[in-house]
Amino acid sequence: MIDLRSDTVTKPSEEMRAAMADADVGDDVYEEDPTLAELESRAAEMLGMDAALFVPSGTMGNQIAARVHTERGQEAVVDVQSHVYKWELAGFAQHSELQVRTFDAERGVPTPEQVADALVDEDLHRAGTGLLCLENTHNSRGGLAIAPEELGAAADVAHDHGVPVHLDGARLFNAAVALDEPASAFADVVDSVMFCLSKGLGAPVGSMLVGDEEFVADARRVRKLLGGGMRQAGVLGAAGLHALENVERLATDHERARLLAAGLDDVDGIAVQEPETNIVVADVTGTGMTEDAFASACEDAGVRCSGFGGGRVRLCTHLDVSRNDVDEAIARIGDVVA
Repeated sequence: MIDLRSDTVTKPSEEMRAAMADADVGDDVYEEDPTLAELESRAAEMLGMDAALFVPSGTMGNQIAARVHTERGQEAVVDVQSHVYKWELAGFAQHSELQVRTFDAERGVPTPEQVADALVDEDLHRAGTGLLCLENTHNSRGGLAIAPEELGAAADVAHDHGVPVHLDGARLFNAAVALDEPASAFADVVDSVMFCLSKGLGAPVGSMLVGDEEFVADARRVRKLLGGGMRQAGVLGAAGLHALENVERLATDHERARLLAAGLDDVDGIAVQEPETNIVVADVTGTGMTEDAFASACEDAGVRCSGFGGGRVRLCTHLDVSRNDVDEAIARIGDVVA
């Protein structure tokens, strides 16, 4: 089975498993786990920020950020296709009691004018805007890599109005590698960043929430509130440290995504946009199959992909997908369509 559903399906390597087994651990609720402390320091350093916090998932990281940045009843401004809006169980409403105001931007990042139009001042009748949330890479828009300048132009307007900006950077390092920018260039224009260790970087569990010292101190309390306080979590921290060594190899995933996209685009009935990172979105309406029927037929042929809405499927390359796997997946999918 060639599993292209997501870059979250990777398995820890033998080297990563060995690092986990040998991890120096302590009780992290007491802030006594040396391996997690090292991971948090390393994450903060890579993003050029003051501090970082290990969290069990990217969703928890985003929800903590919203809770820390905002006050009850305020509005959060988000893209209508963003992960925090579509795929996090209305967490902004449930955990932080926020209203959500959406924008719709072609590449998922609003223009300065769109930000200005979305912001609401606090007054007697309105709670005001408490947060602008951006996403990079943008999952639902096909893994688009957004340049720091684009993020910064939107963030500047929010900051001019005293509104903090959080970056859902689940696949931030994919954007950094694709655009040949340091991760710190993206973090420099926002107030907090979440990035995942468990996607393209290959860790089995975990994400990092990064910001200034005060933000991370508050985030640690909210993590405890949400049930994310962990004890000897250095076992997971060791996997995270090993995962951070996989940043540069993300370029291989991007290359294989381009090869996969080109091969699928040559199959009659499939249309594919050129990927910017490791996410390939294929329109399969020309095959006469629904996206679910297509995905089911592909699985029967030994290739897993995910329905993506609108007659499209998503296929992700990752560190467990070889060049031979790409070629074989193209051949098998071609047979399915034929």
